[in-house]
Amino acid sequence: MLAYIMSSIGCMLGLLLASRARGTEGASRIRWLLGAALSIGGTGIWVMHFIAMMGFQVAGTQIRYDVWLTAASAVLAVVVVGAGMVLVSYGGARLAPLLGGGLLTGLGVAGMHYLGMYAMRMNAHLDYDPLVVALSVLIAVVAATVALWFTLRVRGALATGAAALIMGVAVSGMHYTGMFAISVRPGESHGTPAGAEGIDFLLPMIVGISLLTMAMLLTVLLSPSERELRNEAELMARLRENANSGANSGANGGVNAARGDGASYGSGAPHAGGAFPGDGAAGTAAGHPAEPPNPMFQPRSRPR
Repeated sequence: MLAYIMSSIGCMLGLLLASRARGTEGASRIRWLLGAALSIGGTGIWVMHFIAMMGFQVAGTQIRYDVWLTAASAVLAVVVVGAGMVLVSYGGARLAPLLGGGLLTGLGVAGMHYLGMYAMRMNAHLDYDPLVVALSVLIAVVAATVALWFTLRVRGALATGAAALIMGVAVSGMHYTGMFAISVRPGESHGTPAGAEGIDFLLPMIVGISLLTMAMLLTVLLSPSERELRNEAELMARLRENANSGANSGANGGVNAARGDGASYGSGAPHAGGAFPGDGAAGTAAGHPAEPPNPMFQPRSRPR
């Protein structure tokens, strides 16, 4: 139950962060998607898996965990969720990016689960039922596709909460289906297995995840909502359009004024005297009498 609650909380926070990403562009969108990937992949999936493993026991042996493999499983969960979210976020409402992102994320989540199982150290052998493993992978792909669809579509507090509960069921269903595929054969006892105890991960994980969750919740609460971001983007677009329209109008007015001046001074018939083309007709067309010919430029008569 604790694992399911943590999964739902992580998924709900991830959906809230993804809703902020829908109203932004560029680097800001990437930051929101990264936060959503940390919430869903880190808390909603990996923390759920690890807390659930605290309830797994094998009689006659202690269970330890390989530190590096366990850390690698956490990184894998965050990376595949982030990759899937980026793919569907920039793919719009098209079906191909959604299915591709769901397949990629689902296979990654299943890989995270079985990598975490491989990180266990105990004096026993684990065998897997191939059919049940395949079923768990199928559940992971379907659950990932639905989760990515939620990140694109879900709006409102009620819908987000309901989607988070559904995602928690899907993640838990994948995990326990994978655990149902396991059969344990006792092995030879060689003392305490190498590795770290689960509590060695659990306490730092709870503290770190709690601080990170609080920080992201505060970020969501203090940031504008998706509707506010959309309204702001529309307002800025209108302001830019008005500014461009004003600039174009000013430029066209200047060109027209220049053309008007040129028509006044540079067009028309030749001057009445024939020496200055463009003056006489312009004045006449404007309603002004033509200037008399300049006597300085009149030809002189030669005496016979």
